[in-house]
Amino acid sequence: MSDLQLRPAPVVTGGREHVAAGPVHELLASRRVPLGESTVVRRLLPSLGRRMVGAWCFVDHYGPDDIVDQPGMQVPPHPHIGLQTVSWLHAGEVLHRDSVGSLRLVRPKELGLMTAGRAIAHSEESPREHAPILHGAQLWVALPDEHRHVEPAFEHHADLPVVTGPGFEATVMLGELDGTVSPGTAYTPIAGADITLREDAEVRLPVEPDFEYAALTMSGIVEVDGERVDPGSMLYLGAGRDALPLRAADGTGELVLLGGEPFAEKLIMWWNFVARSGEEIARARADWVNGDRFGEVHGFEGEPVPAPPLPATPLKPRGRTR
Repeated sequence: MSDLQLRPAPVVTGGREHVAAGPVHELLASRRVPLGESTVVRRLLPSLGRRMVGAWCFVDHYGPDDIVDQPGMQVPPHPHIGLQTVSWLHAGEVLHRDSVGSLRLVRPKELGLMTAGRAIAHSEESPREHAPILHGAQLWVALPDEHRHVEPAFEHHADLPVVTGPGFEATVMLGELDGTVSPGTAYTPIAGADITLREDAEVRLPVEPDFEYAALTMSGIVEVDGERVDPGSMLYLGAGRDALPLRAADGTGELVLLGGEPFAEKLIMWWNFVARSGEEIARARADWVNGDRFGEVHGFEGEPVPAPPLPATPLKPRGRTR
């Protein structure tokens, strides 16, 4: 799960200055970004208009892609600090390897949760014998200051709790939804749920008024609080609701709901690092280049991702700059 751009731009984010305290409808435009050798993703967060949703600071949506005669996802070893990654699939499989020795095949509706903490490296790839379709989302969660140097770790949860109601079911992948809590380790008040709406369902989903939310449509056409959200699009919703109206506008629909308490700390995101200063980013890059701190990912057939050059201008945290 990586930002593989050759010249990544620094993103300054965090702080509560631009959090929508009340309900809003803000459709976030995606941009197409290559990921590894053969996968193209739609990057939805960070965007020009919105940097974070709670602690969620990075959202890529990919597929459904026909990979019958393709290698599928092939992302070489690369580093992370200061964040958690969430691998979430609707179709296909992704083989996760990392520098703490994890080797795990993640399947649809299973949680692959990696905590980078002080430093970790990992790779992601479709196995040689893989399903014909690849479809999913890649997500990052910023770690708060008191936990951002924790020891790196990987969790795999194949059996996640489900909230059900008339016309829908919601798999709670991270945090809490309607009193149901994911087994994944969370470091901030957060919500991440995968919701399936049955045909022509109209639902009022309980949510936390103090959380800000966004909804990413995975398949079908979904109306979120009356707003049409097509597959691969994400609607920022602000805060201030105790229920969220959802409707499957054309048959069934599937969406990922992301939310959380607005993230107060100011951050810098550059390449695959979430930090608090430009100096911290520069140290992490140097450690990756020099083979220090991040460890080694064993078993991936290919070279690690080289570090891109640092931008010429100093990196400074400035909050939720829009």
